[in-house]
Amino acid sequence: MHDSRTWLMLVNSVSGENKTARMRIWRALKASGAAALRDGVYVLPRSDGARSVFAGQAEEVAAAGGTAHILAFDGEDDVQQDELVRLFDRGSDYAQLFARLEAFKSTIAKLDEVEARRQASALRRELGALVAIDFFPGAARDQIESALADCEAALNARFSPDEPHPTQGAIAPRNRTRYSGRTWATRQHPWIDRVASAWLIRRFIDPKAKFLWLKKPKDCPKSAVGFDFDGAEFTHVGARVTFEVLAASFGLDKDRAIARIGAMVHYLDVGGIAVPEAAGFAAIMTGARAQQSDDDKLLKSMSAVLDALYASYNELPGGAA
Repeated sequence: MHDSRTWLMLVNSVSGENKTARMRIWRALKASGAAALRDGVYVLPRSDGARSVFAGQAEEVAAAGGTAHILAFDGEDDVQQDELVRLFDRGSDYAQLFARLEAFKSTIAKLDEVEARRQASALRRELGALVAIDFFPGAARDQIESALADCEAALNARFSPDEPHPTQGAIAPRNRTRYSGRTWATRQHPWIDRVASAWLIRRFIDPKAKFLWLKKPKDCPKSAVGFDFDGAEFTHVGARVTFEVLAASFGLDKDRAIARIGAMVHYLDVGGIAVPEAAGFAAIMTGARAQQSDDDKLLKSMSAVLDALYASYNELPGGAA
């Protein structure tokens, strides 16, 4: 979190002859969202992240034979504070991205799934990068996040029909022993929530699970455990997607690495809070889905990705429960 009234300033000087270093430092500072007050003088809202950015670039400056100083200061008065905040107005950036989102939405019906998902992933990455440097978010950010959710809903409506409607009520705890060696059924040609849910089932709930990929939900045998379709035993409940419902049902949501994956699945399936890894995971899923028509093999390949992501999350502070 940044302090909205306290700032950090980087004052640096690198010889004009060292154009490569100057360009590298400028690009890094621009990517961090730093605002330029003048040549060699940059400012960011004060935070641990801002200090880390400026410290890193100060080292780059020193390595290039230049000098750098990091200074903390408060806005002198409301007028100066407002002027500094305006330097970080991302409104025009959001407007440009919103226009591209609208143009993309109008072409979805003409694109095949691979290209549509690729373009959506690129737009999601752009939005994630913009959100990361939007230190004073407002209505524009809310609007474009809503627009992206609309685009993804349109994508899923075309390429992943029969998405479940959320039910209401409490999520009851389940006894894992009752779900050992079962056949689990969901819609064929799975997308994010179904793949992640199947991975969760086999990895943490029922290691001997067999999966049945249904052409239509009505084809689900009574003996199978259905998931992620209307009428299934496990499906969307309230604001939670199927992955999150399964995790809560079997007490797995206490595992913070699983909860992190759940947040990513939630964002990719129904929108909400952006997750940094979401765009990359969606791109991998799109490619795997295009290459693999066999759903069991698709699950196997994506399970390796989810295993790696789970291990990575466990390495982060607070990763494991």
